[in-house]
Parts: sequence; structure tokens; C-alpha cells
Amino acid sequence: MPRDLGHRKVSTGALEPRDGRSVDSALDGEPRLGKKSAHTIRNWWKRVWSLPAQHGRFMGWPATVFIVTQVLAGVPLLPYALLHWHTEDSLRFASFLAVALGASVFKVRLPGIQATMSANFLFILVGILDLSYPETLLMGCLGGLVQSLWQAKPRPRLIQLLFNFANLAISISLANLVFHSQFAYKIGLQWPLLLAAASTTYFAMNTMSVSGIIAMTERRNPILVWKECYLWSFPYSLLGALIAGGVSIINRSLGWQVAILVLPVVYWIYRSYRTYLDRLEAEKKHTEAIADLHLRTIEALSLAIEAKDHNTHDHLRRVQTYAMQIGKDLNVTESELNAIRAAAMLHDIGKLAVPEHILSKPGRLTPEEFEKLKIHPIVGAEILDRVQFPYPVVPIVRSHHEKWNGTGYPDGLTGEAIPIGARILSAVDCFDALTSERPYRRAVSADEAMGLLRAESGRSYDPRVVACIEQRYKELEEVVSRSKREGRPFELTSKVDRSVAPSAGFAEMPDEAEVRAASFLASIVSARQEAQLLFELAQTLGNSLSLRETLSVVAARLKQMIPYDSIVFYIYEDGKLMPRYVHGVDYDLFTSIEMPLGQGVSGWVAQTEKPIINGDPAAETKYLGDRAQVSVLQSVLSVPLRGRDGAAGVLSLYLRAKHGFTKDHLRLLLAASSKLGLSVENALQFEKAQDSASTDFLTELPNARSICVHLEREIARSRRNGTALAVLLSDLNGFKSVNDNFGHLVGNKLLQQISKNLKSACREYDQVGRLGGDEFVFVLPELTKEGAEELKPRLELAVEEAGQSICGAKVVTASIGCAFYPKDGSTAEELLSEADRRMYETKETYYKLRREAPRLQVS
Repeated sequence: MPRDLGHRKVSTGALEPRDGRSVDSALDGEPRLGKKSAHTIRNWWKRVWSLPAQHGRFMGWPATVFIVTQVLAGVPLLPYALLHWHTEDSLRFASFLAVALGASVFKVRLPGIQATMSANFLFILVGILDLSYPETLLMGCLGGLVQSLWQAKPRPRLIQLLFNFANLAISISLANLVFHSQFAYKIGLQWPLLLAAASTTYFAMNTMSVSGIIAMTERRNPILVWKECYLWSFPYSLLGALIAGGVSIINRSLGWQVAILVLPVVYWIYRSYRTYLDRLEAEKKHTEAIADLHLRTIEALSLAIEAKDHNTHDHLRRVQTYAMQIGKDLNVTESELNAIRAAAMLHDIGKLAVPEHILSKPGRLTPEEFEKLKIHPIVGAEILDRVQFPYPVVPIVRSHHEKWNGTGYPDGLTGEAIPIGARILSAVDCFDALTSERPYRRAVSADEAMGLLRAESGRSYDPRVVACIEQRYKELEEVVSRSKREGRPFELTSKVDRSVAPSAGFAEMPDEAEVRAASFLASIVSARQEAQLLFELAQTLGNSLSLRETLSVVAARLKQMIPYDSIVFYIYEDGKLMPRYVHGVDYDLFTSIEMPLGQGVSGWVAQTEKPIINGDPAAETKYLGDRAQVSVLQSVLSVPLRGRDGAAGVLSLYLRAKHGFTKDHLRLLLAASSKLGLSVENALQFEKAQDSASTDFLTELPNARSICVHLEREIARSRRNGTALAVLLSDLNGFKSVNDNFGHLVGNKLLQQISKNLKSACREYDQVGRLGGDEFVFVLPELTKEGAEELKPRLELAVEEAGQSICGAKVVTASIGCAFYPKDGSTAEELLSEADRRMYETKETYYKLRREAPRLQVS
């Protein structure tokens, strides 16, 4: 039963190209073994018979020399046999030839490889038993030719046919030589044993030649390739020898005409074996599908876990791609390579046991936090131990933080005691981490990362692994960069014609699941970022009682979660919404608003305590009527800030785009606002308490404590800048008579009016305060003695006008004393004391003049 690999006979069948695609689709890169050895067999002709190959690639001299040698040795055997042609019965030969050609048409595909099996092998053995060598060789070669060409898509090329032909000729010749060996008869071997030996010789020669080509092309051990792909079918060769022996006995006992009737038996065997192989193939596909589902489930879980730890799942993909390639370069076993593939995706699964704030901490970990992080290899190994992988994944995951010199964790392994997969994974993981952005540091270039890795060679990492990465890292980085530019998932594969389907054994084309992966991972990353930002926001709200500071930090945090062009915090005061914090577009418009409750979008939100999404910002100023300004903003997202007794205010975000906000944005803003309302209310209460502690209740001017603190700051500033500073102290003359004649309520109103007038008489940056009773103090930066003399009449006039306004007469006047820094003092106490002394001098002069005024009138 000849076999054909890529139109090459391989023991019992022919391997044919898939789906009519051209076998010229050669690799433009390093030859590599696909996911399964079946891919190797299916594609080796595509790699070999581009003899110089497409894109200038060459399969290598050993394989080329082997093929040429086989063709040169095998092809001449048929002309030689024809030159020495002889037959005992031409009709018998013609009949056997016809049956053999018919049997070659009955071929079935072998499971796992693109090879076919036919019954031609039976008639080759029958020919060795009953026909001459030329007859057997011609019958076998013609049968193999029919098997190669029958329903083959596409047709094999000439060089393939020549190799198949030569291999068949050599296999038949050696099997015939073994069976008719005179030495065998001399030592007493009977023909059944000789037939078994001939069948074994034919099988070994036919399969090993193809295994040799695959091994040389793939740089693998030919014995391992032969065992993996062909040894399983050896018993069928012996069964074929047994059937051929039976046909020979019938031929000799009852005549060759009766032996011809074995054809229906051959067809029956073909049908039954085809049914068996179809069922075997279906079971194999089912098993592969289950295994693939298992691996995809694990990979999906690992990607989800990685998305909780980092910003993108590309880290796992890169580590897996790099580690697999380094493993191949270091010639690790197939089992270890599979373990590396799984471990690369799952090595950080133990981080499920590490708190989120440690994983996302932007700064250096404390020793306690690092100890907590160090448990993740042990936890990951314990989780994966329950999966019972058929290859050593658990040791790799447990040891991927071990160091070459024994200073790693968790077990402190050294050197070769660390599994090779863990050594590869740890170096590759470090290289990729260095070249990636992390919360705690910036990424470095690939060359810098390689330098750092080289520095740790022999200390933290296996020198062989580091040397291998150094040879490969530029190629690996180029693959990743090219994939990112093209916006597709990356695989480290050789360049291939993209018309070749995944079944050709190359890197898989991205399917819909791969394309959707980015979106579901983005959702997981977004959820993590949302939780982290809300946590940071909650921390911010608890760190400050300053209303403006709180609102400004909240605005910055919200910008990271929700896009906006303008943000306004409205505080509910005296039946109106007052903008206490505004940032962004239309700043002047929003700062001028004093929105009545129920008016505009924000007023309605405050009144109803219900949010609005994508409202019209123009409604915010409609209550102004014709005086309303037009905003350039098109969307507003507004939520109430609930306090203990209703709405404390409203938070409104604005966008230029129409319908720019989503329900997710509303959900996030509501989550943020749930604690923000109480924080705003607390900040307002703190602000009031602070004001009452530093503000005079009656006049709303700074009180004595506040004015002294301010004076100390101004003295320090004047000392630094070398500028002037004036301190004025004023006392009201005649205020007691106002209380006596008009009452204390009128006196209080007079003090309030005097405070307003005095403040209006000073500059914006001057500080006017009430020391107590009817005394006022003025802190006047950069005011000289001449300036103070000009100011005093204005202050006196302000006091007199207040008396005229409240009492209808000039009932009070002011006595003012001045002191100047640094001439009259260098501290607040000294300046206030000197101003007070001079103020009383002025007061004494005022009362002296009043006492002398009646005497002057009498005289």
C-alpha cells in the first residue's frame, strides 16, 4: 500500500495539497514546525519544492543533495528493468496490472496528515512473490503514478513525481532483493518470514526517506519524525503481507484467474477501513476541538486577569510569542514548549490574591507590600495544579521569579535547578516589562532593556537565555512594531502568502473572537481604571476641607473618567445656584450666572434632585431673557449633589458636541456625586466656621485675630521685597452718644455702614478690619507716609457720610493714627502699638479743640 507525501508515496498513500491551492506558497522566513506534526507533513513540499523557493529562500544543501541523490539512484532502475524485461505469462501480468491500477484508485486519507492509503501495496508484494522483478517494478510504479494523479488538486509537479517514482523504485528493488536473497535460503528462512522481511524493508525505505527530508528541512531528529508520523502504520504493512501471501497461495493452487477475484475483497477492505478512518478522524477533530476550547478558556481567563493588572493584554501576547521562539532556539522538548506556551499566559494568575492597590501603586512598594506580592507564584501554582495539565506548567509558574544565583523567590532555586521554561519566562518577562509603560516608571528602549538584561546575566538570568534573547530581540521587536502599525494581533511567524488559510500550518488568521477580544479586555481595563479613579476620588474628598481645593481636584479626577469641555460646580445659597468653581469653555458666561432654583438645566436638577443627560446648555441663561448670552456648548450632563437635607448643589459637565454624553458617563458621575454632595456640604460648613473665627459677625470685616495674621504676612513680604507698609488705626469720636440717643440697633447699623464706606475708600488689596468696639485697623501694602496723609481725609469723610446716612446728621468723626514699616517697628505688635499711640494723640487733640471751642465763642 504505497504512501505519497505531497504527491509522494509514503508507505500506504499519497499526500495531496489542500483545496486546490498552489504548492508554490513557500515560506518567506525560517522554516518552522506548525502546531502539529501534521502541519509539518502537509507543508514540507511547499517549503522544499520552490527549489530556489519563492522570495529567494532555500531549503538547505543536505535536503537538496538527498533528493537529487535519490532521484539519480531510483529513476534509472525502471529503464534497467525494462531492458531486462521477461514474463512467463503476459495475460496474467496484464490482468494483475489492471487490478493493481484499479486498487490504486481506492485510496483513503490517513488521519492527522495529508496522506492517502491505497491497496497497491498488496499487489507489489504479490508481484514480489509470483512475478518477475521487471513486472513488479513496472506494476508498482504505474500504480503509484495513478495514486498520485487520481483526483489530485492541484496536479503534482515534475520534480515531485520524479522523487515519488525514485523512492518507489528503490523500495520495491530492495524488498525484491531481500525476498529473493540466496543467503536467506541458505540459512533456511522460509518464504513467510522472507515475505515479512520484504514488507518491512519496503515500509522502512518508503517512510524513512520522507522522514529524512522533513527532519533536514525542519532541523529535527529523523528518527523522532519517523516514529511520530509513520511507525503507527507498520502493523498494517504486516497485515498487507499476510493478505498478499494468501493471494499467492490461491494463485499457485487454483490459478491466477481465481486470484483476480480477490479484487472485491480488496474493495471491501477499502470500504471498511475508510469507514474506520472517517470515524477516527471525526473523533480526532472532536478531541482537538475540546483541547483547543480548553486552551482558549485558559487564555481568555489569563487575559482578563492581566487586564486587571495592566493597561493592555499585549504584554501576555508578547511574552508568549517571545518565550516560544526562545524555547525553539534552545531546542526544548515539545512538552516543554507546550508548557511554556500555557505558562506565558498564566504565570501571573496568582495576582488574584494580591490587593488591587498594590498592583496599581504608582510608587515603590514598601517591604510589607512586596512580601504580599511575592505570594503570587505560589498561589498561581496551586490554582493551576488543579487543572492537571499534560505538560509541566505548574513548575514554570511557581519558579518564574527564581534567580540564577538563588536570590529569587519563592524557593530560592539556583542555576539548572530552575526549570528551563521558568528561566526563559523570567528573562522574557523582564525584557518586556522594561520596554512597557508601568504605573511606577516609564518604558525604556529595547536596546536599553537588553543592556539591563545583559548586566543581570549570570546573576538573575540564565546566560544562555540572555544570549539567545540578544540574538533575537531586534527581530522580535520589529514583528511587534509592524503588527501595531498594521493594527492587527501579532504572532512571531514567518512571512507567508496571506491567501494561505490557517489549515496550511502557518499563523492563524485573526478570527472574530480575536477581534472582539480587544473590546472585552478594554471593558475590563476600563472597570479597573474606574474603580481606581473612584477610590482616588474618595481619598481626595477625605483629605481636604477647603471647598475650592476639593472642587478643583475633583474636576481633575473627573476629566480622567468623563470627557468634558467645561465643568461648573453650583452651590445652593439663598435660594439661588451660585457658581463656586468654573473651568473650561465659556468661563466668563458661567461665572456671571446666579441661577434661580428651577431655572435652566442645573436649576431644574437642583429643584427635582434628578439628573439630566445631554440637555441643552442654552437653557442655563434663558431666565435672563434678552440679556442672555449664547453658549458654544451643545450638551450638558447635570447631577444633583445631595446633602443631608436636600440638594447642596449641582455638578454640570458641558461638551461642544451634541449628545456627547453616554449612560456610562451618567453612571460614573452619579457614583462620584454620591459622596461629593456631603463633602461639599462639609466644606461649606467649614468655610462658615472659618469665616466666623476670622470675621467680625456685625461688620463682616476681618476680626482682630485675622488682621494680625494678615499683618504678619505683609511684614514678611515687605521685608523680602524691601517695600513700604503702612498701618493705620482709627477710633470713632462721638459713637457713645449715638448709642445713647438713637439706640444700639442704630449704632450697629452705623458700624455696618462705616465698614462699607471705609472699605470702599481703600484699594482692593488693602485690608480693613475691626479690632473691636468702634476701632478699625488698616493694613496698607506699599503705601508711603505721603500716601497715608492723602488717604486720611478720605477715611474721615467716609465716617462722616455714614453718620449722615444713618442718623441724618454729622454725629461721628474719626481719629486716625499711622505707623510705617520698618521706621516705626519691625513686628505687628510694634506697628499696632505705635499707630495706637498716634491715634490717641489725634484723639486728644480732637477733644482739646472741642473743649476750647465754647471759650472762643464767649470771648
